[in-house]
Amino acid sequence: MIDDITPLIITYNEAENIARTLDRLSWARRIVLVDSGSTDETLAIARRYPSVDVVHRPFDDFANQCNFGVSQVSTHWVLSLDADYELSDALIEELGALHPEATTSGYKARFVYRIFGKPLRGTLYPARAVLYRKDRAVYRNEGHGHRVVLPGVVRPLANVIFHDDRKPLDRWFESQRRYARLEAAHLLASDSKSLNWSDRIRRAAWPAPILVFLYTLVLKRCFLDGWAGWYYALERLIAESLIALAIIDCRLRQIR
Repeated sequence: MIDDITPLIITYNEAENIARTLDRLSWARRIVLVDSGSTDETLAIARRYPSVDVVHRPFDDFANQCNFGVSQVSTHWVLSLDADYELSDALIEELGALHPEATTSGYKARFVYRIFGKPLRGTLYPARAVLYRKDRAVYRNEGHGHRVVLPGVVRPLANVIFHDDRKPLDRWFESQRRYARLEAAHLLASDSKSLNWSDRIRRAAWPAPILVFLYTLVLKRCFLDGWAGWYYALERLIAESLIALAIIDCRLRQIR
């Protein structure tokens, strides 16, 4: 099974992360890396790994970028990874032992969130489908993000992936400002009946930042993780505040 899996990574200026991701993929015969014009050391680092095949595509949106990447894969299975993911040893072993049934279209993994290498007790980062059959996968945009649509059965993997983004804080702020506008537009354009309860709270704007901060810090017990836990909780507070501000801004402009 593991010889029939190609890791797929989407990159743009990931020099702080990409080596840690690629170090966990030494088992892969080929790795497809789709880059959208990195200007840092991302590509120089990636080319140190002989199994990495770099392809270039200007970025328009995440779904199109991922669908293009899938089209570059020649194996039956795709392992979709962000450039700040690190596979656990146990997950690598699990990949090698998989024997999927014909009805299985993919597998989803849970994540352990790390802040500069320190694992947190809890995270808001959801499980997502990371391993899937190439011929059954189509990506769709949703707000600032994207998801892969898989007909058929998607099974859970028993082991985890580590998420550890170490890009500079100013890059994070830049991304969140852009994401907030996209997410606000998505929430405001959606029928409330189609939204889950958490997105309905987010669309209400004011409750979400406060609730997310308290949920992350207290219920997810990140206050026990020291500065790393406070860092993560404050990131979530700021990200949700930017979305709330974008929603309120749109509503106020409509009133004028």
